[in-house]
Amino acid sequence: MLIFILVTIGVVILDQLSKYIVNIYLPVSGDTFPIIEDIFHFTRVNNSGAAFGMLSEHRWIFMVLSVIAIIGIIIWIKIAKPKSRWIICSAAFIAGGGIGNMIDRVRLGYVVDFIDCRFINFWVFNIADSFVTVGCILVILLLIISEVKEYKRKKLTAPEKDDKIEESSGNEDSGTGEV
Repeated sequence: MLIFILVTIGVVILDQLSKYIVNIYLPVSGDTFPIIEDIFHFTRVNNSGAAFGMLSEHRWIFMVLSVIAIIGIIIWIKIAKPKSRWIICSAAFIAGGGIGNMIDRVRLGYVVDFIDCRFINFWVFNIADSFVTVGCILVILLLIISEVKEYKRKKLTAPEKDDKIEESSGNEDSGTGEV
């Protein structure tokens, strides 16, 4: 549980620190700073919705869902006690990202987004979004890997079936004419 707590706190600090710096250097929504012109910019966007600005008028829904998801992750960690540090870190990435964005929603009424990948014409996002996305991808990959390993383990430990046809034991009719 200590790893989960430390990683979650680390994600929240990194997210909030990055948004603090964006607040200083890009104070107005729409301000942009090109890192590589027309490829990668820091562009401030005040996102009052969910992912990609969807449902911007329903901020409370995201706060409730975030709280439920974070509590669910914590309960799962406590009950399942996963042994894989990768799974624990992945869960902490998701929880930390959720907390980071929830802090913005409570404090500001919107989430500060600023990572602008123009080379793929993608939505503007932030560090918390990145951690949630990476955490979800890692959890999915780790679960797939775990299932494959379990399948292989079961296949190797299952008793092998004898495909040979048993030969007759000699109790067949010998053709002596006895009835």
